[in-house]
Amino acid sequence: MFNQKGPCLGSRIRGPIWGLCILLLYTSPLYCFANFSQAKGLVYKIKEGLPAGVLIGTMGSDLHLDFSVDPPLLFNLPQKKLGDQYVRLNGSTGDLFTSGNKIDRETLCPDASDLGQGCVLSLDIFVLPQQYFQLVKVKILIEDVNDNRPRFPTGEIRVFVPENAQVNTRFVVEQSATDPDLGFNGVQTYWLVNDFGVFTLDVEENEGGELTPFLIVTDELDRERQDEYVTDIIAEDGGSPPLLGTATLRIIIGDVNDNCPAFSETQVNVMLYGNTSRNAHVARLRASDSDHGANAAISYAYSDRVPRETSALFHLDHATGTIRLAGKIDASAGRTYKLPVLAKGPGCVPAVATVTVHVIQAGSGTPTILPRYIAPERNGVVTMKESEPPLSPIAFFTVKNADQKGLKTDCVLEGSGPFRLTPYKLLRNEYLLETTESLDYEQRQDYELTVVVRNQKGLVVKTFIKILVLDENDNAPVFKQPQHEVSVEENNPPNTFLTQLQATDQDSESRGEVIYLLGTDCPSIFLLDRVTGVLTVSTSLDREEKETYRFMVRAVDRGSPSKESIATVMVTVLDRNDNSPRFINKDFTFFVPENFPGFGEIGLLSVTDADAGENGWVALSIVNGSDVFVIDTGRGALRARTPLDREQQGTYHLWIEAVDGGEPPLYSVTVVTVLLLDVNDNPPVVLFPQSNQSYVMVLPSTLPGTSITEVYAVDKDTGMNAVIVYSIIRRTGGEPGSFDIDPNTGNITLRRELSDRGLYSLLVKVSDHGQPEPLHSTVLVNLFVNETVSNESYIQSLLTSEAEVEVREERPWHVGKLTERQEGLLPCRSVLIALSITCLGLLFIVVTLTAYICCEKLKKHKVKRLEVEMPLKMNGDVNAVDRKLMQISNI
Repeated sequence: MFNQKGPCLGSRIRGPIWGLCILLLYTSPLYCFANFSQAKGLVYKIKEGLPAGVLIGTMGSDLHLDFSVDPPLLFNLPQKKLGDQYVRLNGSTGDLFTSGNKIDRETLCPDASDLGQGCVLSLDIFVLPQQYFQLVKVKILIEDVNDNRPRFPTGEIRVFVPENAQVNTRFVVEQSATDPDLGFNGVQTYWLVNDFGVFTLDVEENEGGELTPFLIVTDELDRERQDEYVTDIIAEDGGSPPLLGTATLRIIIGDVNDNCPAFSETQVNVMLYGNTSRNAHVARLRASDSDHGANAAISYAYSDRVPRETSALFHLDHATGTIRLAGKIDASAGRTYKLPVLAKGPGCVPAVATVTVHVIQAGSGTPTILPRYIAPERNGVVTMKESEPPLSPIAFFTVKNADQKGLKTDCVLEGSGPFRLTPYKLLRNEYLLETTESLDYEQRQDYELTVVVRNQKGLVVKTFIKILVLDENDNAPVFKQPQHEVSVEENNPPNTFLTQLQATDQDSESRGEVIYLLGTDCPSIFLLDRVTGVLTVSTSLDREEKETYRFMVRAVDRGSPSKESIATVMVTVLDRNDNSPRFINKDFTFFVPENFPGFGEIGLLSVTDADAGENGWVALSIVNGSDVFVIDTGRGALRARTPLDREQQGTYHLWIEAVDGGEPPLYSVTVVTVLLLDVNDNPPVVLFPQSNQSYVMVLPSTLPGTSITEVYAVDKDTGMNAVIVYSIIRRTGGEPGSFDIDPNTGNITLRRELSDRGLYSLLVKVSDHGQPEPLHSTVLVNLFVNETVSNESYIQSLLTSEAEVEVREERPWHVGKLTERQEGLLPCRSVLIALSITCLGLLFIVVTLTAYICCEKLKKHKVKRLEVEMPLKMNGDVNAVDRKLMQISNI
């Protein structure tokens, strides 16, 4: 039997045991540790350049952690990774914030754009203590913002374009701009500041997404007309607003051999005597080519028709075109030589000039010329410095006649230039060649002169002289512009290109080489390349700190001694809308008396904006309360649309927004508090008694010093304007001085015994302490002295008569609004007097009847009279009766 029941019992027991095990597993610390120990990942996105304290993410809520556990959760960020310095972790809540180190995506991930990857900060954050431990992998994606300008690799880009380039020919601008920003914030287009009508710019995108500018020729070019075009090329990114990068684009028109050499003279005749000495100058041929460089190179050569022996006799310099006598001419017989000379250029048909040499037989009496050089001379070439003063001697020439002494000869100078040939000190046949003014290498570098001697027989002898002018450092560099005006937007990136200074020096070789230096008055933030003249600024400029920089720059040549010139650079920092409007005070408080006239000026809101132009123009507006207040934008004056009542609202809090005119606009907000000062414009309002026809019954047996009733009034004003004083200004009925009132509390007390029964009326004046004129109200306090109330109608008639008399005698500020209406109904004094007399008569009759009725009732009800003990102040049933008799007015 046991074996039969065993399996069934075991199965029933195993079910609960497994359930208990599973429950223990899920509730045990091991399960918690297994759950929390799994690493989790979070991804956040932020923009680069955020200031400190910006919330990145809330890990606690994103991980759905329970912060009610004990001990509490803690978050720890081990400082082991580069990204840790850019974030700040709240150890209690798990909130991630940006730290004081601004994130620059380009610096943090310089290769991210090249690899096509995003910029990611990776963090490992621990959730503690140990029983809740887990590792959280946080990735922060850094989104790019447009905080970098496009930059060209060099300040000046040169593009060479041949002058024969066809229209629509494209030339790549290899030094394209780069922008570290990504996507649309990178370079999007290029454009030229000036296309001169012959160029345009096109942009092509390669497979890698990079943009390359191409220069396109749109019209025919001619180097001989203009050999260079200088403009600026602008690279623009796609940010909002877009940022620009600038470089100088120098388009150099390359020469094409489209011109051929041409002789200035195609026929040259020369007379040569048979006894002319060897190496004598025969002729100089000149050809020119409008091309440039190698295309303008000219070489001279004899034509093939010139016999070899003739070309050997007359030597032709292939470079200069100078022909000299290389041998001895047979003087026995005259002869003529024709020398065709070719001027050859690259790819050109040679130009031809013919030199005809007529050899004249040397006869008796042929003069000769003996030159003696004072200036340095070599092979007939004289060199002179351009610094030589006027009248500097060059050479002496002695003329001799071989056969006949005394034969007159003439010696003259042929050729152009500042030279003269004159007899020397009246000596015969001695001539001095000298300068007439200083030479200038920059105007002309060489001169060719001919000294010609003729005698009376017509014989002519010529001597050729070539003078080379030597350059000296006599010219200082000259700036193309003596004053450079440069503008740059503030907040520019460091090392921003400003301009390129250009100066030229007409001197040759190193004497004409220019270096550029900054003046001593130049701030250290500006840098100038000594060779290229490129001016940059090394730091970011702030227009609000300084708007204009003016300093000197120097252009110095390399001569000895060096010469220099000075130019002025003025850098103007252009404004950007980078300053919010700023109120002079953080908040404003204005104290204004109530009932201030509508549109009166409450106060001025002083606001400034450090920016200029439209960026610094500020408009003020009221965020809340515009239905009550209005603000004058021009002056910043705050005004109320209507008079203000302190009793309706005593304090106003306004939010005033100042918005500038920048794009996008910047704004700031301040709080304006308007406190209304109380003006005594409200008289006291009597709350008790509620009307002039209410009354209080007083027993004749009331003892002196007993408090009878009180007058209670309030004033809507404040301060001294609301301090109330009570006084009795008129009494009717009874003996004078029977009642007194406390001026501060309005409590009315009995001062002497009451001997007479009937109605006592006290006219109480309720006045405030307002300045300059206190306001007041009046009220009738009616006291009915008797043991009981027997005839209510009689009492009511007495009260009505007393109220009418009071209306006639007093014009109180407030006994309800009824008093004012009664005054309007009784404008005539005579009517008032008549009514007063009638009321007094009726009052006398009513009092007499009342007294008689009271006496009769007292005789019949003596027992009841002893039981009636009325309190001094109305209470119990008397109050009920009194309330029936009083006319209640809500004031």
